[in-house]
Amino acid sequence: IIVHELAHSLVARRFGMPIKGITLFIFGGVAEMNEEPPSAKSEFFMAVAGPLTSILIGMVFYAFGMLAGASIPEAVAAVIRYLALINLILAGFNLLPAFPLDGGRVFRSILWAWKKDLKWATRFSSRIGSGFGVLLIVLGGLSFFGGNIVGGIWWVLIGFFMLSASRMSYQQLLLRKALEGEPVQRFMREDPVTVPPDITLQELIENYVYKYHYKMFPVVENDKLVGCISTAEVKEYSKDEWQNHQVGELAANCSDDNTIDPQEDALNALSTMRRTDKSRLMVVEKSELVGVITLKDMLKFFSLKLELNDGK
Repeated sequence: IIVHELAHSLVARRFGMPIKGITLFIFGGVAEMNEEPPSAKSEFFMAVAGPLTSILIGMVFYAFGMLAGASIPEAVAAVIRYLALINLILAGFNLLPAFPLDGGRVFRSILWAWKKDLKWATRFSSRIGSGFGVLLIVLGGLSFFGGNIVGGIWWVLIGFFMLSASRMSYQQLLLRKALEGEPVQRFMREDPVTVPPDITLQELIENYVYKYHYKMFPVVENDKLVGCISTAEVKEYSKDEWQNHQVGELAANCSDDNTIDPQEDALNALSTMRRTDKSRLMVVEKSELVGVITLKDMLKFFSLKLELNDGK
């Protein structure tokens, strides 16, 4: 699975798509991209790279098992045959035209190249992916009540995963399209709540966090932005120590991880939030704090566009 996802990542980087990392989980793995592929061609080659790699690995193990023959112990031969089989099964399952599986992405790339419309191609392929998810849930249920309890539960879980992933992938595309080209300035709050560096952590919690319900606050001294403080830094100390430490001691310096320019694309703000696991960023222009942008405000805008049928 690691080599399978690495193949995706290498081809994606070849086409200029940044890959944040490879995450393995119970249902396999995923190469994490912060944005959609730039073209149908790039998505096709990126998507097909993984299954082709798995087929190649399976064939290598199969050929090795055939050539080794009786010269290796039967237990070793059994493991080699299993590795060949499981990699071919992995390739076959991933080639199903169910988005966001690799086969679904190949299918989307073909639709995208045909209609020249990424949104339509994603909507169509995600519906097919949802259909496959429902089918797996039904088959898993029949298998469960037919006596194959473990296998049935497994297929049901995979079905729910595919159903959720296909819908989420389409929603993420709609969100990107809704925010694309919109400047950060449009979503930022121009009157952010700030805190001075000389108050204690106890005062920060009581007078700011519990009052405004924010997890991050800009730290300002003499009208100058000196950094930010979040509940994550506060949690490094026990509650008994809050009175003994000031905000200035823990304030994080301004960086690309917690600030953004007001003229930047809102998509860049969303990407930074995902990368840093933050829901608020300070909007800074020429070293001056001009506002704060939050994930909540961007999602409200997205929700309104969907409600007005402008994001479909």
